[in-house]
Amino acid sequence: MKSNILASCPWSVGSDDVSITILYCGVCHADVVWTRNKMGHSNYPLVPGHEIVGIVSEVGANVDRFKVGENVGVGTYVNSCRDCEFCNSEIEIHCSKGSTYTFDGVDVDGTITKGGYSTYIVVHQRYCFRIPENYPPQLAAPLLCAGITVYTPMVRHNMNRPGKSLGVVGLGGLGHLAVKFGKAFGLKVTVFSTSVSKRDEALNLLGADKFVISSDEKEMKALGGTFDFIINTASGDVSFDLYLSLLKTMGVLVLVGFPNEVKFLPGSLNLGSKIVAGSLTGGTKQTQEMLVFCAEHKIYPEIELIPIQYCNEAIERVVKKDVKYRFVIDIANSLK
Repeated sequence: MKSNILASCPWSVGSDDVSITILYCGVCHADVVWTRNKMGHSNYPLVPGHEIVGIVSEVGANVDRFKVGENVGVGTYVNSCRDCEFCNSEIEIHCSKGSTYTFDGVDVDGTITKGGYSTYIVVHQRYCFRIPENYPPQLAAPLLCAGITVYTPMVRHNMNRPGKSLGVVGLGGLGHLAVKFGKAFGLKVTVFSTSVSKRDEALNLLGADKFVISSDEKEMKALGGTFDFIINTASGDVSFDLYLSLLKTMGVLVLVGFPNEVKFLPGSLNLGSKIVAGSLTGGTKQTQEMLVFCAEHKIYPEIELIPIQYCNEAIERVVKKDVKYRFVIDIANSLK
């Protein structure tokens, strides 16, 4: 993958479109998957990036939500049918006809979408989000994928109520934001990790209440039946029977990562009427609500700001899990 920036915006601005000069773009594991054709259907040349923050440079005649000069964001999708039950409920990520991904997606006119490792993007106003004025724009980028990915299932399963117990499996880009949301919601948060080196940051930087090495069988068993909700942000294989045993009766285990296999004994689920659920990112309404919530509660992702020229090295470091906790590309300043 080359790190060339698009020199100009090749798309006309339609009546409902917003043209955005990109300032920042987060680096997501999806960038690794698609640039390396892990799914087997990548379309090259491919421009990754779906955690986009920029400034409105032009708006179409019908745009009433945004003005030139405002900071806005674009997340993981840029189109949907806008007429199915899911679009009508503003959870467009589950569009019955399939949402159009921000990069490497096939749009309605047959063109392949290009992502945020660029200088411009043109998006229908429905799929743009206002970045609160008091929120640092570079920190908003990871919220548009990593943030909404953990926020959505927590709200869906009523984990935005104080006093409940949250377990977070994995402490990467998604996991560290799950901890921050958990604390903002007033939850008791425990981090599960295989890396003892993450203990100090989990407890002292992120504010988790407890840190547990998941390979410590004695410590894990001692926590049996104590969690209302566990969110698995890791894509490595874990013991689902073990994590289900940590849940209270009618507790919920949610997957936002993609392990190779999900396998557990029926008794681990049935005894205690426990729930295993999956989740993707969120809809447009909830994404905007999350951005406002983060501004109000000063929830800031931990990032490493990098120039566009470093994007290849950044992707290599994402593969090696050598990032604390999200890379954000400084698109605009890279070109000065």
